[in-house]
Amino acid sequence: MSNEMTNAANAAAQSAEGRYEPTKADLKRAADRYNFMACNIFNYESQMGAAVAWALAPVLRKIYPNDEEYKAALNNHFNYFNATTCMSSMILGATTATEARDGIAAKEAVQSLKTSLMGPFSGVADTIVWVLWPTIMGSIAGYMAQQGNPLGAIVWFICNVAFWFVKQKLFEVGYTSGTKLVTELGEKLSTFTEAASIMGLSVVGALIATSVKISTGLTFQVGEVALNLQTDIFDAIMPSLLPVLLTVLVYKLLGKKKWTPTKLILLIIAIALVGSFFGVLAV
Repeated sequence: MSNEMTNAANAAAQSAEGRYEPTKADLKRAADRYNFMACNIFNYESQMGAAVAWALAPVLRKIYPNDEEYKAALNNHFNYFNATTCMSSMILGATTATEARDGIAAKEAVQSLKTSLMGPFSGVADTIVWVLWPTIMGSIAGYMAQQGNPLGAIVWFICNVAFWFVKQKLFEVGYTSGTKLVTELGEKLSTFTEAASIMGLSVVGALIATSVKISTGLTFQVGEVALNLQTDIFDAIMPSLLPVLLTVLVYKLLGKKKWTPTKLILLIIAIALVGSFFGVLAV
């Protein structure tokens, strides 16, 4: 009996030692598949779950040569998952490392890791990727385009291509660092998110003053005394007051179901045409 137990232990040890270790090419392929399809096969049942399963399928096939284990791992990844693609690359890299190390025994740990980190990581990524990054880079590219410089479009294109490689690298970082990085970073996410949010709001506030152009040319005159509504009243109360009011109007209307971005663009065009015709506003 003791010999049989020893043989079984040796076989288990040999199996663990012989487990497949994903290469950089495997990780790059998984990252590319996920970042390409994360939103293309989005559904309202599992959200990005199908994209995760499809992205990791090739590397999981190598990790799990056993058909039953492979199917179990795929089914596990078909569960609900929804996170900003940038930071979820790091999460999926960490789950891949966990499966490569512990195999199917880590199935529950993998799902728990994904579930616990997708919210906090998305909070950081939404602030940086969906607000801060496009606001800063988009404003630079847009300003160059407004000046008639074609490099504006080129800069925006290059930045987005570069960002693709950043997401690839984050997948590799998540894998090489395993669960240690994401769990330690998770403790500091709230502070980091708050700091990034403050920075993002500051940038947005600066953009309103510099990029939203609206003013009035109305001037009231009594005898030899002239009072310009823009320079003598609005600018004295708060510089860029009209751009702020227009931004607030657009923001409020976006929260209403009947107003779409297209309708708001048409509204601004109408305001600009009517205001210019009567000499009241310059937009």
